[in-house]
Amino acid sequence: MKRYQIVELNTEYNHAGSKAVQDVYEIARSLGYEANIIRTATTADSFMAKIQRQIFFFIDWLKAYFSIASNSIVFIQNPYHHKQLIRNWVLEGLKRKKNVKFISLVHDVEELRKSLYNNYYKIEFDTMLSLVDVIIVHNDKMKDFFIKKGFPETKLVSLKIFDYLIDSKPSGSNTKFERSISIAGNLDIKKSAYISQLGKLGVVVNLYGPNFSHLLEKYKEIKYHGSFPASDIPNHLNSGFGLVWDGNSIDSCSGDFGEYLQYNNPHKLSLYLASGIPVVIWDKAAEAEFVKQNNLGICVSSLHELADKLALVSEDDYNKMLVNVNKQSNLLMDGSYTRIAISVAERYIL
Repeated sequence: MKRYQIVELNTEYNHAGSKAVQDVYEIARSLGYEANIIRTATTADSFMAKIQRQIFFFIDWLKAYFSIASNSIVFIQNPYHHKQLIRNWVLEGLKRKKNVKFISLVHDVEELRKSLYNNYYKIEFDTMLSLVDVIIVHNDKMKDFFIKKGFPETKLVSLKIFDYLIDSKPSGSNTKFERSISIAGNLDIKKSAYISQLGKLGVVVNLYGPNFSHLLEKYKEIKYHGSFPASDIPNHLNSGFGLVWDGNSIDSCSGDFGEYLQYNNPHKLSLYLASGIPVVIWDKAAEAEFVKQNNLGICVSSLHELADKLALVSEDDYNKMLVNVNKQSNLLMDGSYTRIAISVAERYIL
């Protein structure tokens, strides 16, 4: 069977979200999935920009329909975040008229994330369920959600963790033992209010990313290092632990974004491990079990525990974690988890 992929690529920004899609696209391409790219580069909000976007969507989806052969496998990534002319017509035509088999890798489930969930995402999700033959979900917790939605368990594949492609081992590979934490990503305290409370922890916190609040400069333990592209940030993460946390509070991962950690594979986890540092993660997060099983860091129920938990970590303990982190780093940089998941999904179809 011939293999194709249809992928939305946004070349305008280099952030974690776009890197996740880009990495999956590259891995699928290495497995022989011929690319059909839907251009989403322009985000301008003017009337003419919107018209231009829809023209591009129309052209790209039409090209995809005519380039994909009958009785083939088509790999897609969900959700689609933009209303697009003829998208559903093309997907349904490929399914009904060309008898293609769809594999979908899900990046987010907006019903679980809640904050952005609306009728558009409900329809987008229901359309995906009606069309696809196999779905690659983040982990077994997310798999349970899809089973409750009526999707057959035998057509669900757990990814386990997102890969993080890097051309070469980060330049800061000689990781230093420190009882500090690093946070890389969007530092907007309106989105992740817990960041505004980090000065209360009594722990050195290294921050990397956009939207740094200068209100945090009053805390001597908080050190801001700037914002770097997703491809470069691993070179700057070379000590202590990466923090996998979200939400409104340092007490627990609360609020829509915090509670979502109970279901998703945060791309930050992949970033930290690929960079070569162990992690601190919320103990109720879906990926906490992965961290525990592989001895990749520390699980905490509250960040108030952090100083005491870090104090218990000896340099020998840290070095043992680094051995395991290095193994996972090599797998993530090679795209191993996505390759395996796609291969399993293909077996469910063929």
